[in-house]
Amino acid sequence: MSTTAPHPVIAFAGAHRIASGQLALVALKAKELLDRNDSAAILIFDDVTSEQVEIDFRGSAEQVLQRLSATEAGASTAETASADQQTARGPGRPKLGVIGREVTLLPRHWNWLNQQSGGASVALRKLVEEAKRRSEERDQIRRAQESAYRFMSAMAGNQANFEEATRAFFAGDQPRFEELSEPWQIDIRDHARTLAARAFAAAE
Repeated sequence: MSTTAPHPVIAFAGAHRIASGQLALVALKAKELLDRNDSAAILIFDDVTSEQVEIDFRGSAEQVLQRLSATEAGASTAETASADQQTARGPGRPKLGVIGREVTLLPRHWNWLNQQSGGASVALRKLVEEAKRRSEERDQIRRAQESAYRFMSAMAGNQANFEEATRAFFAGDQPRFEELSEPWQIDIRDHARTLAARAFAAAE
């Protein structure tokens, strides 16, 4: 679970979607519902990763927003500090954003790298970029599948045909998945289909 969300979020009270959009606005909607019914079971999901987002709803709406702002500010500060550490002066060429790190290879690997145009560093960067391009599509499909399955596991595990629907999903059978998910409660079904569609589209 996370206490921050860099993407829009979507909130459910039980099986019903209650809000979607920026975290602060969704938090206010959820807080309004909890003030009316403190037993409401609310789950908030990152709309891209489907990671659950934790919010402390104690106190007033203003206090809830203040805590969110403080948490987001803390996360931003931590990211900035991490970036500063990575770009601190040291080995490499700081102006180009190059960072020196230790790489351990076998002698035959070093021999091959040293024979490449530009030397070992240039050859390694080219190899990394080539591997990144090759894996980008596969990684995109994997992330989309993980997001959809993460949401379905949390919200649709007790729905009819869940296991069969997830098998169809991972098999890339969109018509079958939609057929099997048809009996699901509407808001859960619709969001699961939206997430699944991203995975199906990425795999095309």
